[in-house]
Amino acid sequence: MADKAKTEAMPDQPGKIQDIAGNDSSKRTASWAVVIGALGVVYGDLGTSPLYAFRECFRGSHHLEPIPANILGILSLVFWSLTIIISVKYLMLVLRADNRGEGGILALMALVTGGAGRVRPARVAALTAMGIFGAALLYGDGAITPAISVLSAVEGLNVATRVFEPYVVALSVAILVFLFMIQRRGTGRIGAMFGPIMLAWFAVIGLLGLIAVTRQPGVLWAVNPLHAVRMMHSEGWRGFMILGTVFLAVTGGEALYADLGHFGKRPIRWGWYGVAMPGLLLNYFGQGAFLLEGPTQAENLFYRLAPSWGLYPLVILSTMATIIASQAIITGSFSLARQAVQLGLWPRVRIEHTSNQMVGQIYVPLMNWTLLVCTVGLVLGFQESGQLAGAYGIAVSATMLITTILITLDWKRFFPGKWSKWLRLGALALLAVDAVFLASNSLKVLTSGWVPLAFAIVLYTLVSVWRHGRATLRKNLDRERLGIEPFARSVAESHPLRVPGTAIFLSSNVGSVPRALLHNYKHNQVLHEHTILVSAETVEVPHVGDDRLVVRSFGQGIYSIRVTYGFSEVPNIPHALKMANLEDVDLSPGATTFFLGKETLVSAKRPQMTAWRRVLFAFMSRNALDPTLFFHLPPNRVVELGAQIEL
Repeated sequence: MADKAKTEAMPDQPGKIQDIAGNDSSKRTASWAVVIGALGVVYGDLGTSPLYAFRECFRGSHHLEPIPANILGILSLVFWSLTIIISVKYLMLVLRADNRGEGGILALMALVTGGAGRVRPARVAALTAMGIFGAALLYGDGAITPAISVLSAVEGLNVATRVFEPYVVALSVAILVFLFMIQRRGTGRIGAMFGPIMLAWFAVIGLLGLIAVTRQPGVLWAVNPLHAVRMMHSEGWRGFMILGTVFLAVTGGEALYADLGHFGKRPIRWGWYGVAMPGLLLNYFGQGAFLLEGPTQAENLFYRLAPSWGLYPLVILSTMATIIASQAIITGSFSLARQAVQLGLWPRVRIEHTSNQMVGQIYVPLMNWTLLVCTVGLVLGFQESGQLAGAYGIAVSATMLITTILITLDWKRFFPGKWSKWLRLGALALLAVDAVFLASNSLKVLTSGWVPLAFAIVLYTLVSVWRHGRATLRKNLDRERLGIEPFARSVAESHPLRVPGTAIFLSSNVGSVPRALLHNYKHNQVLHEHTILVSAETVEVPHVGDDRLVVRSFGQGIYSIRVTYGFSEVPNIPHALKMANLEDVDLSPGATTFFLGKETLVSAKRPQMTAWRRVLFAFMSRNALDPTLFFHLPPNRVVELGAQIEL
């Protein structure tokens, strides 16, 4: 056996999943069916913002008087916010910062910190902390998105009749439960179901807005940014506070980036410029035109655009659209969860692939049910979409700022060439825009804005404890490690009893003997005919190419296999063994046994972690997904060897 052998790249589940996430020239980027599917997943959150965003500017806690100057000023802010943040920042700039086809703040963090050899360790640590906190913030607002979207749609029934008013909360909860229950069907199938509905949604809201604009065409002058400048100047402090409400129109932009791995760049861009953006702008301008006609009708402004005969159909369509609105953040949370596990930021969790063609389409049960509990709790706690609006936006605005900072710090990697300097100046301008929106949203903290922040802080604390615990555990284990070469020499000298078959030991450190093997050899004085040490490593790219597998032979029937996975892939150890092509080694199920180390954490005389961190880390370790399931090992061929480790 040669010292080093390499195999071709392999899919996570052979025969099922094709790794096309990093190839934008694939068929998923060229099909209008995929564009419509992207509408059903990516633009749900942005697409349903007209239900509450413009309305809250004139009836929320920091509302303005609905006079013509303020109406045109707010419309101007909405128009330029969508243009600058979504059209320019995300679709033109941020989507270029993809990590081999994967998006989201964790993928961006891995990309920026990937060159750790050329970046100071302190800076790497700071960038990593920013990326983790940004992801935690996204989850914080992710729990609010389904709650505010569904509540705002169901509340439309109150425009026609007050009969349904006592049942709004119960009906919203029922809809949310249904939404999270169908997640198991997969992103592709959900997108296929939801895409045509969202296409109809954008067409309807655009048409309603266009009809209103034809009655008040002067509202189109709001595209002039001077209207926004004059309003901000005349309103002073209140004008600054209203920015936090205007920001509701662009929430969903960060989820757009997180869903990049599900659909690719082109479908996302085509869906925005061809469908979503025209429909949204027409509806916002239509609401402004209607308000110019009757400035006292800001309540349920969106539904007042519809004729009386179309109210109930519009409520039904709105409810379906808001169900879809939640999909962007849910699918984004699944992608972030998988990336967090593979990057070692979170304990192992069950990850199910839901597509035979798209490697990016997954379902994470733990994340799905956690979001359901949080979302239903928010609906029951706040009762009204207007109250939830006060909590909405602060976490997303902070995540958007962190995303811009990460891209700006490594600008030349994403935007090389002669225009790089000018584009970087543009990025600095975007930083200023993000900072202003975050500052305005921060005013919500004392009312209800603390809710997503508290959620994010709890999640960030859990991630920090897990990383610190694993680092401490790894440091303790490193002190006891024995290299494979000295172990092989010891076997050659002692001539232990060899039994037939193949023993496979999973190792967390390539080049060293796992504790399970050392304990078995020490106490039983026996070794299998063939012993294979397998180490699965995750690198900071989403998908690994041809250099996935490295095999070494140490003699005495002892081999080591290092398998490298990207953070968007799921390890499959049995398949890796088949690809290793080990000569004269029987890897048939009847001759192979997998040995896993079962670690029990106990308190050391001089603990290396504080008591609460140690207890929390132990709890997370006990509840992590069993390695047998995570690495796709055959359960009837697994033997666990226990050991106590001081911490």
